[in-house]
Amino acid sequence: MIVRPARVEDIPVLATLAERSYRAAFAGILEQDVLTGRNAAFFAERFASSWARMLVALERKTPVGFLLMTDGHIDMLFMEPAASGRGGGAVLLREAETLGAKSLECFRDNHAARRFYERHGWRVEREYEREFAGRSRSFVLYEKG
Repeated sequence: MIVRPARVEDIPVLATLAERSYRAAFAGILEQDVLTGRNAAFFAERFASSWARMLVALERKTPVGFLLMTDGHIDMLFMEPAASGRGGGAVLLREAETLGAKSLECFRDNHAARRFYERHGWRVEREYEREFAGRSRSFVLYEKG
C-alpha cells in the first residue's frame, strides 16, 4: 500500500469511492435521505476545490482510500469497503500525522472508526452536539500529540 497526493484526475474515482464508503460507514447512523444525497456528484463537487489537500491510498495502482485534511484537522478518511482492514487507513493516518494532523471529528456512534483512531493513539478531547444534515447529531473530537 502506498500513499500519494491526490491529482485532479482522481476526483471521479474518489467521489465514487466516497459514496460507497459513506453509505457503508453511516448506514446505521444517518437517515436514508441523507445517505442518498451524499452521492458521487455531491463528493465530486466538494473535491473540486479540495483535492490538493487530499492523500490517496493505492493498492496495485488503484485508489482504495483517501484522506482530506485542512490546517491540521482530518476532515475525511474513507476506505473502499472491500479494502477495509488491509492497512490503507493506517498508512493514510500515519502520513497525515507526519504532515501535522492534530484533530479529527467522528460521529459518536461510529464505533468502528472510533476503535480505529483509539488503536492509533488518538484520544477523545470532548463530546458534543452540532447540526449536521438538518438535525442535531452527537460527535466526538479526537486529538493527537
